[in-house]
Amino acid sequence: MSGLDLRFHLAQVNIGRARGEMTDPVMADFAAALPEINALAEGSPGFVWRLQTEDGDATAIRPFEDSRILINLSVWTGLDALRGFVFRSGHAGYMRRRREWFERFERVYVALWWVPAGHRPSVAEAVDRLAHLEAHGPTAHAFGFATPFDPGGLPIEREAAADDTCPAV
Repeated sequence: MSGLDLRFHLAQVNIGRARGEMTDPVMADFAAALPEINALAEGSPGFVWRLQTEDGDATAIRPFEDSRILINLSVWTGLDALRGFVFRSGHAGYMRRRREWFERFERVYVALWWVPAGHRPSVAEAVDRLAHLEAHGPTAHAFGFATPFDPGGLPIEREAAADDTCPAV
């Protein structure tokens, strides 16, 4: 089940602690790939919106005390669309290289939640959803890919597909 309900869209936030500042050589390949990654997202079925500054990405937005934590925030038509982009598109190749650019993050770094169609979540809302998931585990308020909920707040029972595992591990 995709959880597709035209009245709702799926918001996602993910964070990571960069190995250096965006101008450091260790981040050069990541910085160079951002336009391609963002274009891939925007061209993917089910893409609705993504957080960005005038520079076209969100790397200048730093909502955490640790300035090396980068945030990515986007909205999709549903869970299947987001899964398709994350795990089955060209994005997966970049995820496999994640450890080149990002340190292992021991805390919750991805949260998903349903929003009314047309709503654009704020950075503060996204940070709150991450904190809620970390404090309370998966609920309809904030959940992850492994324990999704539908827009009505009910858990989605499904078997994970073989290609639905994180390629970054």
